[in-house]
Amino acid sequence: MIGHDDAMRFLFVGDSMTIGRAGDFTWRYRMWQHLEAFPGLPYEIVGPRSTLYDTEANAPLSHTYADPSFPPAARRHLSGWGEGYLHMAPVIADTVRETEADVLLVSLGLIDLGFYTDAEQTAANARAFVMAARTANPHVRMVLLPVIPNIRAETDAPFAASCAHFNELLAKAVAGLDTASSPLLLASRPTAYDIHTDTYDGTHPGPTGEHLLAAAFADTMHQAWGLGGPYAGRPVPAGGPVTAAASG
Repeated sequence: MIGHDDAMRFLFVGDSMTIGRAGDFTWRYRMWQHLEAFPGLPYEIVGPRSTLYDTEANAPLSHTYADPSFPPAARRHLSGWGEGYLHMAPVIADTVRETEADVLLVSLGLIDLGFYTDAEQTAANARAFVMAARTANPHVRMVLLPVIPNIRAETDAPFAASCAHFNELLAKAVAGLDTASSPLLLASRPTAYDIHTDTYDGTHPGPTGEHLLAAAFADTMHQAWGLGGPYAGRPVPAGGPVTAAASG
């Protein structure tokens, strides 16, 4: 379903949890599998980047996805290791304009809160992100995922509080900025998401976490906009085999 003239163009925007590292499937791959299941939804995945992060090179240079049959056209994204709203707000307008993106699937904020900005500043950058995207496409739709606190939040109470405060501010921003012409949705944090079993390091999703993140976006779009259907991907058990057959 990639490349139709009347296709709905999806742009993934995220940090290290979205770009993924060399050897990952990524939740972007899970979303591509989900979209492929609905022949009545012509779509295209757009974005200026397509690589994974190479931890040895400390740069986004890898093309080694866990499933080599993941089509190059479906690998496109706007995400980066260590990048947050602070980095994406200044570039989103040009990206939306150049890719003609219709729907932004956004998972940002954790890296901002961890290293760059407090909750209020991060929320302000999230609002700037939304407004900038609209300058390029006044009818763009967006689904924003709340921050999922990582393992640092278990021992750093101020950081945990900052994550919670930001999520409250993000919910208010989405409610306040939502319009009929440019709808905004706040995805629900996956209730079953456990950083001890659904990530490989307390932050970055493993196979089960990838499914849960994709499901958060897919189910939100289906429930609110009637796009596609409920997420039907079946996560493999935590610690199960990481293969295309087992976790696809």
